[in-house]
Amino acid sequence: MNDNKIAIFQRKEIRKTIHNSEWWFVIEDVVLALTDSKNPKGYIKDMRRRDAELAKGWGQIATPLLIETTGGMQKINCANTEGIFRIIQSIPSPKAEPFKRWLAKIGYERVQEIEDPELATKRTRTLYQAKGYSADWIEKRIRGIAIRDQLTNEWKQRGAKKQIEYAILTAEISKATFGMTPSEYKELKQLKRENLRDHMTDLELIFSMLGERATTEITQTDNSQGFSKLKKDAKDGGKIAGDAKKALEKKTGKKVSTNKNYLDEPERKKRLK
Repeated sequence: MNDNKIAIFQRKEIRKTIHNSEWWFVIEDVVLALTDSKNPKGYIKDMRRRDAELAKGWGQIATPLLIETTGGMQKINCANTEGIFRIIQSIPSPKAEPFKRWLAKIGYERVQEIEDPELATKRTRTLYQAKGYSADWIEKRIRGIAIRDQLTNEWKQRGAKKQIEYAILTAEISKATFGMTPSEYKELKQLKRENLRDHMTDLELIFSMLGERATTEITQTDNSQGFSKLKKDAKDGGKIAGDAKKALEKKTGKKVSTNKNYLDEPERKKRLK
């Protein structure tokens, strides 16, 4: 299951992921946000060299976690809120105090979301509204998130345990639906770190949902167990969506998958007004 998200601090993107029921943040992204360094990896090395205590405890602070990158899911050093606070102590930056407050807020929101999961949905909706998405698109996206969560929960209960297995199963649905893996789809849309589905059109979202919902239905009906059977279900579920997509394309003479990013037209213009 992919729990990767992107948080924004003073217009800088900071990747984060859920680990042990709390947010963990990509250390390089934090350093970049606080220092504007052109080489955050080098800055971290110098920082550890300067701060012997930080270097000594680095193994307890930095944990490699799977993060979505331009090259797919990769393990990148992350730290939880406590670890990031320790790192901040070694970074002389006027942004340090505002960042601490921002970090505390993010952590507090996570606690609230665990107690009341509906809050996460409300915050997601508000975030998309702030980015300029239409109410109609947001409802589809929120529904798609719920369908995706249901599917990954089924996978987890039925034998898919590793992140790479979730990625493979997702790719099977995408290939059968759109003829492309998610990474190939991102290349088509010229995306880098951005979330692919955040740049899908209404129809692209609808067929993504159909492929995943069909896969869930097949998996539950067959009571599938084990990665091999789940992989077959993913292909079958994706094919159902893929066949429907082809039928629509034949009827309309228009391609569903495009290289356009959803916010390009017309949403970006709406934001600029």
